[in-house]
Amino acid sequence: MREMSIDSIRVSLQNYQRVVILKDKDSDRYLPIWIGANEADAIAVKLQEVSVPRPLTHDLLESIIQSLGAQVNHILVSDLSDDTFYAKIVLQHNGSQTEIDSRPSDAIALAVRTQAPIFAADSVIDKAGVRMDQDTGKAVISSEEDEARPPTEEELRSLSAFSDFIDSLNLEDLGEGGDKPTGAAT
Repeated sequence: MREMSIDSIRVSLQNYQRVVILKDKDSDRYLPIWIGANEADAIAVKLQEVSVPRPLTHDLLESIIQSLGAQVNHILVSDLSDDTFYAKIVLQHNGSQTEIDSRPSDAIALAVRTQAPIFAADSVIDKAGVRMDQDTGKAVISSEEDEARPPTEEELRSLSAFSDFIDSLNLEDLGEGGDKPTGAAT
């Protein structure tokens, strides 16, 4: 399990879908996850500290959790199967932990509200994590033990939902380590 930070939220110019980019805090690996427009806005609103007149759904969820005397311990992007990411919200209540299945986008929106750490399972990073080639600015596939290399055709097929986006990534677009999303709709 690797601790992640929110690097940015991007809008794909090819299909106008949103992608949240998580960055491994201990390496130069990135994890792009497609998310809905509403969830992208919910994450961006909190990260940019935009005031909203009424609570959003994720604000309501945070309030319910607190009212019940629980707290969000962490969230975990736990699996990737058939181009779909899965997550768990881990709650701490009365000395025990409870895992709740969630979409990663909802879990991340809750994590930014509660300042809970975001983790990704090693298997998810192995399947979908990318590095950036310093010379070309293009995404490359590599594990912690392997040298970076261009993705094989099989790897690209297994990440079909992300291949257009990954091919368009470049280091200049990722900014300088800020937690503020760029390109996010608000």
